[in-house]
Amino acid sequence: MATASPASSSTLYSERLSPSVGWWITVLFLSAMTSLLALPLTQVGAVVVPLVVGAAVIAWMRSLSTPIVVTDQTFVAGRAHIDRTFIAGATGHDAEQSFAQRGHLLDARAHLVLRPWVKTVVRVEIDDPADPTPYWLVSTRRPDALVSALSSSASPSAS
Repeated sequence: MATASPASSSTLYSERLSPSVGWWITVLFLSAMTSLLALPLTQVGAVVVPLVVGAAVIAWMRSLSTPIVVTDQTFVAGRAHIDRTFIAGATGHDAEQSFAQRGHLLDARAHLVLRPWVKTVVRVEIDDPADPTPYWLVSTRRPDALVSALSSSASPSAS
C-alpha cells in the first residue's frame, strides 16, 4: 500500500511502545545468569555465553518496540495501518478496564497490538464493510492523547 508523502500528511500523534527499564534490567540479569550454566564447562564460555545471549535478547527486545502513529490520513499501530476514514470511534481505557478489554470482553476477530509492559489500551472501532475486524485494541501509555488524535477532524477530505 502506498503511503502519503510527508508534504501531504502531518503527524498528529506519535508514540513508541518500548520495554520499560524494569524489563531491560530483568532481561539483562537473566542473560548474565547464563554464565553460571557455562562456568562448569569452561571459564571462557562463562564470559562469552552471556554476551552472546545478552546481544540476542537486546535485539529481540528492540524488535518488540512498536510505533503508534496518527497522521491526518492514517493510523499506524505496529506493522498494521488503516485509513482514518474507516475509523468509527476510539475509546481509552484505564488499567482496570484495559484488563477486561484484553480478557473477557475481547472479540476473537479484533486486531491486537498489545505489549505486556503497557497497562492501558485504546479500542479503535473499525467501520469497513470489506474488513471483518470489528475493532483494534492498541496498547498506549497515553490513551487520552491517542483518542483525541483519532477523534480530531483532521481526517482526509476532498480538497
